[in-house]
Amino acid sequence: MLQPKLIFKTVKELYASRVRAGYLTAFVLLLISYSLTFFTTRELITQAAIVDRTNKVLNNLEYLVSYLKDAETGYRGYVIIKDEQFLEPYYNSSVRVNDAYNEVRRLTNDKPVEQARLDTLHSLINRKLDFVRSGILLYNKSNFMLTDTLKSLIKNGKVEMDSIRRIIKEMQATENNLLKERTAQFKSSTEAIRIINITSLVVALVLALYSLVTFNKENRDKKEADQKSLQYRDRLEKNIEKLNDANRQLIEFKSIEKFAATGRIARTIAHEVRNPLTNIGLAAEQLKTEIEGNEETAILLEMINRNSARINQLITDLLHSTKFAQLDYRVVSINQLVNESLELAKDRIDLNNIKLVKLYSDDICDIKVDSDKIKIALLNIIINAIEAMEPGEGILTITTEGGDKCTVTITDNGKGMDAETVGKLFEPYFTGKPKGTGLGLTNTQNIILNHKGYIYVKSEPGKGTSFIITLEFHKG
Repeated sequence: MLQPKLIFKTVKELYASRVRAGYLTAFVLLLISYSLTFFTTRELITQAAIVDRTNKVLNNLEYLVSYLKDAETGYRGYVIIKDEQFLEPYYNSSVRVNDAYNEVRRLTNDKPVEQARLDTLHSLINRKLDFVRSGILLYNKSNFMLTDTLKSLIKNGKVEMDSIRRIIKEMQATENNLLKERTAQFKSSTEAIRIINITSLVVALVLALYSLVTFNKENRDKKEADQKSLQYRDRLEKNIEKLNDANRQLIEFKSIEKFAATGRIARTIAHEVRNPLTNIGLAAEQLKTEIEGNEETAILLEMINRNSARINQLITDLLHSTKFAQLDYRVVSINQLVNESLELAKDRIDLNNIKLVKLYSDDICDIKVDSDKIKIALLNIIINAIEAMEPGEGILTITTEGGDKCTVTITDNGKGMDAETVGKLFEPYFTGKPKGTGLGLTNTQNIILNHKGYIYVKSEPGKGTSFIITLEFHKG
């Protein structure tokens, strides 16, 4: 008597062998079906390409006649009206005629008879254009008089044009006959393809039926495995979400720590630089009072004072952009603040012909902020976005969203930035503008951090840039 484990093992092996046989059979049937489909598709594409090639030959022959007619019509209009504007079609037709001729020659390179006709046609076209060119020169030299020589040239041009039409008609007749034959072949191939497709469909149905019968038993196990997989995926997604939140918080903490360190360094630099800078200024003033009458020395002393004042102003700007400021809070709609900031940048938007897209959330809650300072922060980012885009091609998209926090996203379709540039973006005096101070975004980050918010940047070269600002909602 077989043990239960042995019976279970035997059944399991039998079931596994059937499953393997089912997979192998399904693979063979599927391979046959795909082979039939591939063959029919390739044959259909080949026939379609042949018909399309004949149509292109006929179309380019029509273009050839049309361009020559345009040249002749422009030439005759010039002779009648005496206005050089009528010669514009003639000047354009030379290139177009050559392009159409070359295309016909390329498309019929496998037909010796057509190539011989094209050689004759090329000579006739050149003579026709030479008659027109000679007629224009003769007409100009004869003070716009219709001389006998000019009439003879016009008649000769007509004879050449008639010969051109005759050859083109012969070629069109040949191509039309080919088109009829190829259309008939295409229909025949289509019928064969239809039969093959029906056969392929039958094979596919057999495959589907066989697969249904063969793999029906494993559906139950698959559903159980899928259920366990979904549960595991839910747990994994929750863990990933927690990890992302922790990572965002870590980035925020690092950003705040970096900003605080920048402020400490700025205050240290200001303290260490301003003392000797003051001494330099006082010494320069003293020298200016003691040395009189020397204009060159006075200019140099004035240069010292002016540059000392400039350094002092740079230090002041750095301190203002990195220190925590006193805020005048009031409750306001974020959508209203964004609109007011856009109004301040309206001239730049219109001047650069920027397309503005507003994606505001209608049911978003109010925030409690210093409106003037938040508008400064938003305006700095909007101006940077405008300057990063090409005039006439820029799209500025501003999105406001709710949730746990108020989120404002300002996106441009400019040139974008690499990861190294993004990492230095909020550092003082870091700028990519020729005349920028490098303190605008530092001040923007200072304003957002003062409001206990956060700002970060997403950017890729060639794909634009997004500034994402998060602020706390007002909890009244």
